[in-house]
Amino acid sequence: MLSALSPLDGRYEKKVEALRPFFSEEALISSRLLVEIEWFLALAGNPDIKEIKRVSKKDENKLLNIIEKFSTKDAEEVKRIEKKTNHDVKAVEYFLKAKMQKIPSLRKNLEFVHFGLTSEDVNNLAYGILIHEALKEVIRPQFRSLIAKLNSLAKRWKKVEMLSLTHGQPATPTTVGKEVMVFVDRLNRQMQWLKEFKMQGKFGGAVGNYSAHKAAYPKIKWEVFGKKFVRSLGMLPLKHSTQINPHDDLAELSHIIMQINTILIDFSRDAWSYISRGVFKQKIIPGEVGSSTMPHKVNPIDFENAEGNLGLSNTLFQHFADKLPISRLQRDLTDSTVQRNIGVAFGYHTLALDSLTKGIGKLALNPVAIKSELEAHPEVRAEAIQTVLRKHGVEGAYEKLKKLTRGESLTHDQIDDFIDDLDLPAKKKAQLKR
Repeated sequence: MLSALSPLDGRYEKKVEALRPFFSEEALISSRLLVEIEWFLALAGNPDIKEIKRVSKKDENKLLNIIEKFSTKDAEEVKRIEKKTNHDVKAVEYFLKAKMQKIPSLRKNLEFVHFGLTSEDVNNLAYGILIHEALKEVIRPQFRSLIAKLNSLAKRWKKVEMLSLTHGQPATPTTVGKEVMVFVDRLNRQMQWLKEFKMQGKFGGAVGNYSAHKAAYPKIKWEVFGKKFVRSLGMLPLKHSTQINPHDDLAELSHIIMQINTILIDFSRDAWSYISRGVFKQKIIPGEVGSSTMPHKVNPIDFENAEGNLGLSNTLFQHFADKLPISRLQRDLTDSTVQRNIGVAFGYHTLALDSLTKGIGKLALNPVAIKSELEAHPEVRAEAIQTVLRKHGVEGAYEKLKKLTRGESLTHDQIDDFIDDLDLPAKKKAQLKR
């Protein structure tokens, strides 16, 4: 879509299309409709509500079929109704009533559609359903796949030694595999949080007290009934609320995704640095161009693209975490417009993971560069040597190595000569040498 305002719906349209069934306007309308139908069926199944006619299995299937066959044309009809009502949830209610008018046995029950509900009862559950499904179908699988690819690299390269840099200066050698495994461990911890996360559901009418429900049916235990309904949709029922879900759940989810994004920014920058140092090479893709003027360039664009999009995602999730739990008194409407951008934040997140997956797939080790770095910095052997000297009771071990190596340009032969002069067993000297 060349005229799209957002690059997610333009340049990157194909890369984020897996999110559309969960975060598009059509998806939200469909999810609201599902909540309305399920609530109607829950009321119809309550024997204490005598005024509603029992719904046969056949009619129940007809209602559920409205959801199963919900189409873009249906969503457009809801939007046409909304132009008259200037209210999105009321438009869904009227749409459902119009559908039920065509089922003769349900016509007398129309006023039990949206019975006792405020819009937020429908909205927070609709969003909860969609977010749960997006996490299950897209977010967690993509994240799991990325971790698996990193884990595979870590295992493959676990014995490949390379030079460390702390403060940008040569430090004790490490292995490529271990450095990748650091990120695998960090990401696995976040995956556990993501797996355990559950949306919460608010249900209780205009200010969360079931006031209208109790006025109509004072003998029904509405709190119990409402909590059971919320659980039936896969969410944790809130014990107390105002008119709205306080969105602490969305704030929690935002922080989880932000931490994932932050870890991946860290990885992206490290991968970029290793490529810059020559530790990693990038597999060349035939036909690709690295620079419009420098033909030799093979740039780390996948990691740069990921870093940029992870930052965009974090900016939005940070705002969700800061803003959504705050609402004036029993409610204001500032959360509504913000919530509509949840899919945008996830869009930049999934786009970044797509870039990272692509970038990781291009990585290959450069053994020559890795060996060259290690050979160029024999002074990094100092930590291990001085620690062994301490073990053997050599006085001033640290100071001896500091005098030899700090700020000096050494060769491996010079360090080996130093080891030869130490009062250590021959076997230990041999171990300390190259």
